[in-house]
Amino acid sequence: MSEKIIIFDTTLRDGEQSPGASLNVYEKLEIARQLAKLKVDVIEAGFPVSSPAQFEAVKRIADESEVIIAGLSRAKEIDIKTAFDALRNAKHPRIHTFSSTSDYHILGKFGDSKYGATLEEKRKTVLKMSYDAVAYAKTYCDDIEFSAEDAGRTDIGYLADIIETAIEAGATTVNIPDTTGYTFPSEYGAKIAELKRRVKNINKAIISVHCHNDLGLAVANSIAAIQNGARQVECTINGIGERAGNASMEEIAMALKVRKDICDFYTGLNHSEIYNTSRMVSGFTGIVVQPNKAIVGENAFAHESGIHQDGMLKNRETYEIMTPETVGVNKTKIVLGRHSGRHGLKSRLIELGYHPSEDELGKAYEAFLEIADKKKEVFDDDLRVLMGDEIYKEEELYELKYMHVNAGTGTIPTATVQIHSGDKIVQESSPGDGPVDAVFNAIERALGIKPTVESYNVRSVTSGRQALGEAIVRIREGEKSFNGRGTSTDIIEASAKAYLQAINHYLVFNEIKLEVFEKEEMVK
Repeated sequence: MSEKIIIFDTTLRDGEQSPGASLNVYEKLEIARQLAKLKVDVIEAGFPVSSPAQFEAVKRIADESEVIIAGLSRAKEIDIKTAFDALRNAKHPRIHTFSSTSDYHILGKFGDSKYGATLEEKRKTVLKMSYDAVAYAKTYCDDIEFSAEDAGRTDIGYLADIIETAIEAGATTVNIPDTTGYTFPSEYGAKIAELKRRVKNINKAIISVHCHNDLGLAVANSIAAIQNGARQVECTINGIGERAGNASMEEIAMALKVRKDICDFYTGLNHSEIYNTSRMVSGFTGIVVQPNKAIVGENAFAHESGIHQDGMLKNRETYEIMTPETVGVNKTKIVLGRHSGRHGLKSRLIELGYHPSEDELGKAYEAFLEIADKKKEVFDDDLRVLMGDEIYKEEELYELKYMHVNAGTGTIPTATVQIHSGDKIVQESSPGDGPVDAVFNAIERALGIKPTVESYNVRSVTSGRQALGEAIVRIREGEKSFNGRGTSTDIIEASAKAYLQAINHYLVFNEIKLEVFEKEEMVK
């Protein structure tokens, strides 16, 4: 008989740890609503103790969601209490706590002699910390998940001991993460099967898996784990996450759906919402989905080869194992124009997964009319950009108000920018190697900072000469990187917006206020 696999979505927690990805509270709330529409079973909304913004996001999501909402915590009382404070109003709260279990992690994180002189003593300390953390979390709510960090590289004997201890303390879900993406499907599946044999109280908890994609095996490892006894899979939309990312939810879901003949399990997902969810997450995070990405990439259902096209025309099953409509890719593109009206816009936004308030709809309609003035047809992807670019962004410290660029053959490119911060304005000009470089230089001179540009990408959002251009800029300061995203029918303007947004993210993260705006020689 077919068994259900619980889908635990960690896009808003682990996914947001992708280099440069940053979501504000409103964007997280919108994604959580779409995940609920997708019908995931658990949403890991964040790590509440890590920052006030994380706490607020988890609280807002918990306050309105019907599904299980999880908050991450270390094996510390302050973390656990803070997590529950954020989850207090959730209909179905889950505290997710974790401890390091591999020798690599124990020796790296618990090297101090106060944790024990030998590895064996340190292991006993971690074992007790894990028991105490789960037992303490259990005093707040019944649904407790325990994760053995770096379980993929943890000795099976010690791993069995710590899982058994966590269940004894009250854990209802035990997660066996391949934190470093190190294992192969055969050994990972065998580890899950061995835990089922060794842990005497394993029938009192659900086995979960959380796989990283460092070797490109996250989905394969997740499937192998399911075949060997795991019944919850932790994954992210588009496979985003730290380093090479996490197991991709859409790939796991469709693999189970398409290959029921050899893997007889199912999820409760509404598969027709997969594409909308993918595009929303991409738009808000600024992480572009690669064209050849399975299930949701632009080329996933494209057929260019003449042989393939001929086969498709005769029988779709010749080269397609699933239809685009299954995952919500609508072949008929809805096109709006200037005369579509507020009601038409609102109806389409709701179909795309957005839930604008009347105030947000007003802002969206104004931005929509501005786009419609520049291009005759407004497509779904234009609307997704509009919602991510204009409506849910937080108020930024510094805003581009004016830009003028002079460039051409035989001319030294120069740019002038005017940047506002509240009622204060600063203006600067600068030459550059090209128009984009000149704009970046002018912004740097205006703000008095010069971050390292790690990457710069420009693409068209939709087709045609009037397409919106999207620029994504990643800057790096020390160990941390920050993404900025800007859109416009003018790619120079889009680039300027993206660069300034990345700088804003950096400044807000580090709580820096630039001295240049405290000076009196402002342009009025």
